[in-house]
Amino acid sequence: MDEHAWSKERFEEHRPRLKAVAYRMLGSASEADDAVQEAWLRVDRAGTSDIENPGGWLTTIVARVCLNMLRTRERRREEPLETATADKGDGPDPEQEALLADSVGLALLVVLDMLSPAERLAFVLHDMFAVPFDEIAPMIERSPTATRQLASRARRRVRGTAPAPEVDRTRQRRVVEAFLAAARGGDFDALVAVLHPDVVFRADRAVGPTPEPLVFHGAEAVARGASAASERVRFSEPALVNGSVGLVMAPRGRLFLVLEFTIEDDRITEIDVIAEPDRLREVRLALLDSPA
Repeated sequence: MDEHAWSKERFEEHRPRLKAVAYRMLGSASEADDAVQEAWLRVDRAGTSDIENPGGWLTTIVARVCLNMLRTRERRREEPLETATADKGDGPDPEQEALLADSVGLALLVVLDMLSPAERLAFVLHDMFAVPFDEIAPMIERSPTATRQLASRARRRVRGTAPAPEVDRTRQRRVVEAFLAAARGGDFDALVAVLHPDVVFRADRAVGPTPEPLVFHGAEAVARGASAASERVRFSEPALVNGSVGLVMAPRGRLFLVLEFTIEDDRITEIDVIAEPDRLREVRLALLDSPA
């Protein structure tokens, strides 16, 4: 077997892991495919016949490619949030990408996107793929100790802080998940049951369909609106929003809007929907712990 064929065989053997690394680094199936393809071109030029640990070496290559892509993305800044979910007509099938986002976790992809490129690389490689810090450090030109600190900072941002008592958060989550399930199913009666009779719903200008903020009063009016949005709610997932349990809506893993809830006596009294890009950048998002 010649060196090209041997390298190709080793690469294909590790492709699923490389795609998994790239997707968590980039949050986009099409960009992950591009990164893996670029990694293969580098491998093909370099050859692998004298590599003792092909899996680790290939992971390093694809991680470096992803880091460069993240840095380029940061320099040119993200495309406007309101257009981030548009289907460009190429790349993976939107439904398949949505399924991939669901399998990883919409909230996780959203929170990872808030990290700096170096934080994201350190967190993804170490916490998700068990790559040692002394192997990650050269990729970001830092010492292993500094890389460990970077991953720790990223971990704190991903997990957030817990100012509210855990029992309160558990009750909040139960109410928010009941709202989400009812909204997904278009269950009007279940929505009314979880809403306070005098609930207030506010949505900023970016939510639409009008150019002005939306305000609804009363459980029935809010339930009708939530029932009508059942298809969009499909792309929502619970997360910590400014320290309390809320929802992130992220079609194909790209943040579109967040819902903040005020909950009293196990009923929702206020819902604030934030979609304006400047307001979204100010929102503190973090993952919820897995239910016991």
